[in-house]
Amino acid sequence: MKTDNDLRNNLKSIRTRLGMSQQELATLAGVTRQAISGVESGQCAPSVVMTLRLANALGCKVEDLFWLEQDLPQVQAVLAKSIPYSQQQRVSLARIGGQWIAYPLVGNDAFRMEMIWADAQIDSQIDTNTCLVRLLDDIDRFENTVVIAGCAPVLSLWARAAERWYPQLRVQYKFANSMAALESLCRGETHIAGMHLYDSQTGEHNIPFVREVLAGKQAVLITLGIWEEGLLVQSGNPMQITTVTDLVEAKAKIINREKGAGTRLLLERKLQEEQLSCDSVKGFDSIARSHHSVADAVVSGLADAGISTASVAAAFGLEFIPWHSSRYDLVILKEYLQEAPVQQLLNTLERRFVHSQLQIIGGCDTSKTGDLVATI
Repeated sequence: MKTDNDLRNNLKSIRTRLGMSQQELATLAGVTRQAISGVESGQCAPSVVMTLRLANALGCKVEDLFWLEQDLPQVQAVLAKSIPYSQQQRVSLARIGGQWIAYPLVGNDAFRMEMIWADAQIDSQIDTNTCLVRLLDDIDRFENTVVIAGCAPVLSLWARAAERWYPQLRVQYKFANSMAALESLCRGETHIAGMHLYDSQTGEHNIPFVREVLAGKQAVLITLGIWEEGLLVQSGNPMQITTVTDLVEAKAKIINREKGAGTRLLLERKLQEEQLSCDSVKGFDSIARSHHSVADAVVSGLADAGISTASVAAAFGLEFIPWHSSRYDLVILKEYLQEAPVQQLLNTLERRFVHSQLQIIGGCDTSKTGDLVATI
């Protein structure tokens, strides 16, 4: 929420994640329920005493609850390479020789392949699943780590933004499709699972799958964003493909995702709706294991079409045909909500620099970002 002096807060989102009502928080903080309501709505600014009481009641720091935001400055920059003009084209910046250089984040330049920093080395193996490791850094650094599993490229954007706000926080992003991420959470291998699976029988996103996989475990689902999923084709859509029937009739070759991926389920659902078999689609068994690998296959001509998101299509300069608005949720076991690194990461969902990073990639609605959508 925003007041006249640019004071923002995420009091409501933290309170609801912890399962507290306004009255319960008011009682703990020694204030009135009306005062809580006024602060959450942005209609009034809290006093210093109230601010400290709220932070103490919620077990967090004052800066986790309240912050000031100002308009961001503009600078003049030189493009490192020529690209078609786009007002919202994403770039990275560096100051070289007294001037700003803008590097367009287009195609493969929008992604990064790098060797991962090691925290430890194995000294000996105790049994099949257990080993002794020797640390390569201070143990305190490792304890302030949050592990996220998911396949959405925006997870890495969120992770880096959170580390900017909390310099001591470390976010480890483990690549996994939606179902694999959820199963990893169930096995206790990750703090947060990101997923975008749609159940056509109930008309619900993610919740039915979480109930089935996490049977007996308590969890919350928090929305990261809502984005468009659909068909990626060459610029100009030369084969005039808009539906799966068009794919079949044009004998277009598709690049698919592996089982457990949300976009694969979307393709299978569209085939079922149009009463077509999987075998009728050329290339149905050709697998790419990431969103940008799907786009790369279309750009290179290895495939005529693929299923991904509007943001990935924009990054690679591909045509996009929307098929479904998908809600991407973060699934967290309730027992992890009180852990400081997890709290710090979730607290950044209200920050402007997180919203702006999600919005500028294209096709991402952040109006529900940070909303608690279910408690299971």
